[in-house]
Amino acid sequence: MSGYSIGVAPHSSTIPLVLEREMLTSAMALKSATYSGAWLLGPAVGGLLIGAFGLTAPYIVDVFTFGLALMCLAAMKPVPPVANAERPSLATVKEGVRALWRRPPIAGCFLIDLDAMIFGFPSALFPAIAAARFPHHQGLVGLLYSAPFAGSLLASATSGWTKRVHHHGRAVILSAIGWGGGIIAFGLVHSLWASLTLLAVAGAFDMVSGVFRQTILVTATPPEMLGRMEGVGMAVWTTGPALGDLEAGGVAALSSVTTSVVSGGVLCVLGAAALGLFLPGFARYDSRVPEAQAS
Repeated sequence: MSGYSIGVAPHSSTIPLVLEREMLTSAMALKSATYSGAWLLGPAVGGLLIGAFGLTAPYIVDVFTFGLALMCLAAMKPVPPVANAERPSLATVKEGVRALWRRPPIAGCFLIDLDAMIFGFPSALFPAIAAARFPHHQGLVGLLYSAPFAGSLLASATSGWTKRVHHHGRAVILSAIGWGGGIIAFGLVHSLWASLTLLAVAGAFDMVSGVFRQTILVTATPPEMLGRMEGVGMAVWTTGPALGDLEAGGVAALSSVTTSVVSGGVLCVLGAAALGLFLPGFARYDSRVPEAQAS
């Protein structure tokens, strides 16, 4: 996990260095598609391999695919260093944090992501929901975990329209509201197919939000600070779901599973709307004039 954390920042910050600005939204959609596809297909393929060949087979396949990835990485040309980039130090970390709060579009991306993950991501409750609502469907909890990624993958496959959207701040806010609305509806229904469909719809909104958040991040951040902002993003993406599990489980323990899911979705919607009101620089962000709005 430590190796993965170290690799995420340079991997993500390389994209805007090798692509033209008008291609970034499409690149982020493609990145989201690979992420969603991996989360959707990985567990399914792993389960099939375990069922057919035992526990050793998935590890052998994993080592083989990692080997292919390392070969592709070795074949890539080095990316030239960014001009004016500073050597890593505590001072550069502090400067990155200061730059984050001086740039409302970037701060808004991280805050709205935390809002969605803490209040609108009740994955810790999926086993309880499956046991209470669908006791006769063994193994259904796996479908609940997969459904959001199915919606995300479908949205990724039809994401060509995103490159025609320029008001990225509004798109992120509306997508976060859509995610929260999907979670509210999921908490209220009891039909199996309705539950899976609503989770897929929520996942599609999350994918759209992610595409525009990533595009804002790479267009509103100076090239020499991209690695630091991606590092902040990694901290957000790793702590948000854990805090969401704590929030969902705590509220469910004090009230009920349904109350926890629905109230979390409501707070997600309210939080997204509040960020739009109190961070106007984020809500008004337009990708056609990013430099004028970033600070």
